[in-house]
Amino acid sequence: TPQEIDELLDVMRTLKAAGKSIVFITHKLKEVKAIADRITVVRRGKVVGTARPDASEDELAALMVGRTVRLRVDKAPARPGEPVLEVRDLVVYDERGHRAVDGTSLEVRAGEVLGIAGVQGNGQTELVEAIMGLRPVTGGVISLLGLDLTGRSTKEILAAGVGYVPEDRSVDGLVRTFTVAENLILDQYDRPPYARGLALRPAAIAQAARERIAEFDVRTASPDAPVSTLSGGNQQKVIVARELGREVKLLIAAQPTRGVDVGSTEFIHARVVRERDQGAAVLLVSSELDEILALADRIAVIYRGRILATLPPDAAREDIGLLMAGVTG
Repeated sequence: TPQEIDELLDVMRTLKAAGKSIVFITHKLKEVKAIADRITVVRRGKVVGTARPDASEDELAALMVGRTVRLRVDKAPARPGEPVLEVRDLVVYDERGHRAVDGTSLEVRAGEVLGIAGVQGNGQTELVEAIMGLRPVTGGVISLLGLDLTGRSTKEILAAGVGYVPEDRSVDGLVRTFTVAENLILDQYDRPPYARGLALRPAAIAQAARERIAEFDVRTASPDAPVSTLSGGNQQKVIVARELGREVKLLIAAQPTRGVDVGSTEFIHARVVRERDQGAAVLLVSSELDEILALADRIAVIYRGRILATLPPDAAREDIGLLMAGVTG
């Protein structure tokens, strides 16, 4: 929570005052500016610059990626339409048999981003996996534009018009031994134009890969390169390109910028806003409160599997932080 971050920084200040040396490694610019006496920027394993803590976040971001980066998200006010995703009284259990999602209800409308804010481990993962058909639903209903998705397979849910950026790209988003081109059609390989009957069409796959690599600025030596050779940010772009390379009614983005550089974060944020502006409903799940505040049109705070409150995007950070800690009074 924001309060816990402040407490951690206070502990570090106390240690510094006691004469201790601290090496603080982070990608969070606000925190490094708040605590550091000297800042060293590393890019691709090399020191590329140093800065004082009074350097701007824009200056630090430019050092990190080697170009000017737009850290602030430009977006117009949302114009929400009809409900697209409706979750009613959802109950889901985790692997240990604990109730991870406890009677949760939510709604995401066309043309809006609903952000789910919460400390990791409060049911976000199980909520998303249940919506995507990756985890059994014990109770409740999940519907997409009136179509009951409860208990349907992931393949059926994707075919219904859902795009899914999973929180763990290596485990759930990519086949690391496959090429970039192959990963770009993982959920569409068995249908035209990529297949005719039981036979794949390599020319169509290659053409689609070239187009998506260009559109989504995927930095790769070749569409035939193993996806494991790409940086984390470019691997994430492959997933985003695959999911948004087709028209979606609902985009579910779980921790979409985890472990990626600020340049890739800038690009992914812009694509999320673009999908919203084109009329898609977006469910954004992130443990990064700054990301939620930048992108969400409404913020639902989850704690121990329950939505405690839904707030406007200009809600005070302190109020959101208290809810994330389960404080409702």
